[in-house]
Amino acid sequence: MSIFPLPQFEADLEAARRDAEEYARLSVPKTLVVRFGAMKLVGEFPYDGSVKPGCGSKIVVRTHRGTELGEMLTSTCPNAGCSKSVSRKEMLEYIENSGGKDYPFFTEGRALRVATIADMNEQSRIESLKPAMLRVARAAAENLRLPMKIVDAEPILGGERLTFFFVSEERIDFRDLIHELAGEFATRIELRQVGARDEARLVADYEKCGQHCCCKQFLKVLKPVSIKSAKTQKATLDPLKISGRCGRLMCCLRYEDETYEALNKKLPKMKKRVGTQQGVGIVVDRQILTQLVLVRLEHDGTEIAVPVEELCAPEEAPAPPAAPAPPALGPGGPRGGPRSGPPQRPTSTGGPGGPGGPGGPGGPAGGPPPRAPRGDDPLRGMTPEQIQAKLGQPQTQPGDARAQPDDTRTPRQRDFQARDDRTRSGSLPTGAPQQPRPRGDRPPRPGRDAAEPGGTSSPRENPPSGDRPGGQRGPGGSGGPERSSDPQGQGGKRRRRRRGGGSGGGAFGGGGGGPFHS
Repeated sequence: MSIFPLPQFEADLEAARRDAEEYARLSVPKTLVVRFGAMKLVGEFPYDGSVKPGCGSKIVVRTHRGTELGEMLTSTCPNAGCSKSVSRKEMLEYIENSGGKDYPFFTEGRALRVATIADMNEQSRIESLKPAMLRVARAAAENLRLPMKIVDAEPILGGERLTFFFVSEERIDFRDLIHELAGEFATRIELRQVGARDEARLVADYEKCGQHCCCKQFLKVLKPVSIKSAKTQKATLDPLKISGRCGRLMCCLRYEDETYEALNKKLPKMKKRVGTQQGVGIVVDRQILTQLVLVRLEHDGTEIAVPVEELCAPEEAPAPPAAPAPPALGPGGPRGGPRSGPPQRPTSTGGPGGPGGPGGPGGPAGGPPPRAPRGDDPLRGMTPEQIQAKLGQPQTQPGDARAQPDDTRTPRQRDFQARDDRTRSGSLPTGAPQQPRPRGDRPPRPGRDAAEPGGTSSPRENPPSGDRPGGQRGPGGSGGPERSSDPQGQGGKRRRRRRGGGSGGGAFGGGGGGPFHS
């Protein structure tokens, strides 16, 4: 059976052949830019090996700290390494723009070789010892009662140095800790104090945006970020949303700060008078990115959005368009011709504008009906009672308890209302006793409706105090002088005391002997 090669396989082989030819034409790079260390330091080191490394290759380098494993970023010599090589001038410009003297760039060192399998295995073994190193260092710091937090350890490939990074809010004398750790690990110990941002660079991984933390990936110089940047960009001022893994303001707020400042300078200030194509107005709002200005016009209060390029000085703004004049009313109404005098109120007389005239109710224009003068109103100035009497409608008396069509009161409420009306009008004395309400066919209740043993009547049937011998106030009440039934005197007090549960007897009295007391 014959095997026919597919066209895709042939294309892949051709691409691999071209890459091999281009790689063969390249020369060995003379200098390499390498990133190394836990803090992602960058250095440019000479290289004299025979192997041509590319971007991302693991390189064993000797730095000012010792022998360690780094990663090749690029080469700085022409026609060397790969197509991503840059010139030394471009690299220096990048360093200057990224922080200048503060950028962690080193040139003291040398690239030894491209990392081998043995080098990679040794580095993996050293990395696996970091958790045990951290436990030992933290226990030693706790025994010495040092106010410090050890966050990370960094052993290097050659074993010449072991670095511990710690966070502390004050200066610490850690000489005793260094001696104890040096005896434990038998190597040179270095303790380095870092801040909150450097701590995030060491231990953080991803941010809210889903990318690696900028300080861990590429950001080398951590400049301070102010809340002014968040206000200028109109970002939320919620600390949980604008703070990074370090607890400080996110570094990315500083990336677009320069652009926002440049665009903000082109916009007018708030509450400034500006000119537009529709007249002069006041700036009430602005949008930095879209370069739009919200202007409230002075002549009519309308708010319009105007691009900043179309704004001008208030003196140069054109006059606002005139408002459309209302339709003039002629002598015969809206269909009449123009009139020169002030508008006249239509009268009831005939002729133009009157009944039957061109602008009247019966005229061809159908104008509004005439209004009667105020002095001709026969009911003007009358009270509601006078109006009802004049119109012949029956007027409800104050004491009338008849139900009206829209009356929603219960019969008991009507009885109480009628009693209050008679009391106010003087037809019923204030101290008169309240008559019991008919109870219908309900059987009498013992002790309340029937007379109590001993000849004492029900509380609801007690006679007034003026008729009781000896001034008794009720069953179980104490004797006393007879009270007057004067509506303006003691009668009102006696009535309020009986309703409010006074000290004497009675239906709701607070004294003993009543039907509600044992």
